[in-house]
Amino acid sequence: MKRHFALLIVLFAALPGWSAKTITVGQLEDMLRTMQMDKKSDSEIADALKQVQLSEELTVSRMNGLIEYVPGRLTTEQIYVLEARSADLAPPAADLPKTAAPDAAALKAMLDKAQSYVDGVYMKLPNLTVTKTTVRFQDNVEAVVASSGVKGSVTDVVTNSGFVNPATFIHYINSSEDAVAIDGGVEKPPAAKDKTPWGANRMIAVQEPDPSLSMVFHQAQEAGTMQWLRWQLVNGKQVGVFSFSVPKKRAHLAINVCCFPDVTQAGIARFYTATSSAVLGGSGGGGGVLGNMQTNTDWHNFRTIAPYRGQLFIEPNSGIVVRMIVEPELKLSDVVHQLDTRVDYGPVQVGSSTYIVPVKTVLNTVVVPNGDSQAGTYSTRCTLFTSEYKGYQTASGK
Repeated sequence: MKRHFALLIVLFAALPGWSAKTITVGQLEDMLRTMQMDKKSDSEIADALKQVQLSEELTVSRMNGLIEYVPGRLTTEQIYVLEARSADLAPPAADLPKTAAPDAAALKAMLDKAQSYVDGVYMKLPNLTVTKTTVRFQDNVEAVVASSGVKGSVTDVVTNSGFVNPATFIHYINSSEDAVAIDGGVEKPPAAKDKTPWGANRMIAVQEPDPSLSMVFHQAQEAGTMQWLRWQLVNGKQVGVFSFSVPKKRAHLAINVCCFPDVTQAGIARFYTATSSAVLGGSGGGGGVLGNMQTNTDWHNFRTIAPYRGQLFIEPNSGIVVRMIVEPELKLSDVVHQLDTRVDYGPVQVGSSTYIVPVKTVLNTVVVPNGDSQAGTYSTRCTLFTSEYKGYQTASGK
């Protein structure tokens, strides 16, 4: 095993460019164990992790089991990237409960309880406020300078990988804190206008709140596409996982991402040859162009209403939804290729009451930053947002 993974690392180093190798969580554990035995440095292990992606979810419990193999912050950072990028995947088969699938009556009972919970409990949550702390991981950007207008402390990630541009790999960019209002379980857009120069600062902002549980549940129910998928453990409890898909005619999932460029040119250009050069004022000796052409760039949002698919994670006895995954079905011709969201819900004490509310979200995005999705070839940018909600209180502050 040791020789196999040592050879794997050498193979990665020989690649002319980035080419992610897909591995399982078990192979990731073997890889880290082997590199520790080989006394690899923090930067060497982090560079190896940049070149893999997971085929299974790296759950919190499995991630915590990797701590003994982590030599420093660079490796820790890349493990968090792997966790976030795998957030929508199923866990390793060995981690799934062996319980038999419910029969038709039990499935209907579970969905009926979930409907009662969404309609009778979640949608009746009081108006709440909370602090939302968001960490951004991104590729193709070096550091966030002060002029970017992004709030929060910034730490540039320095690597010694030997690659031409280590920043092409996804790494930590910055973190920010925002006060968020939640009304009836639905996150509200910020009241103040965002003046950050998104797009021009080489970053994007998702300007729609996370999908609401009530909207997604009802649209999935109306579409009639809920299907049993599997049992799974979430926070040590067995929950039922249902898949669904919402076609465009029933979907009301708003996508609003800022910002992408519109480049326009205006003015007059006069092309000349060697013979017409003197007449047009050219320098002579060959052809060229004269004029006052100007290039202007306007930044605009990408907006659409998208069909989507996803999963709901439901506690069988209570009907409580503990997790929701929403994956918009976007076109390759769109400047936004991927905008997948996972929302985890958990119990929070607010005064003398306990509410089930969003506690963590993971947003996995892929966009075309230059806005030219119609070109034969184009570059993409990956951005991961992980957010945690802390300090819930009622809107009245009581």
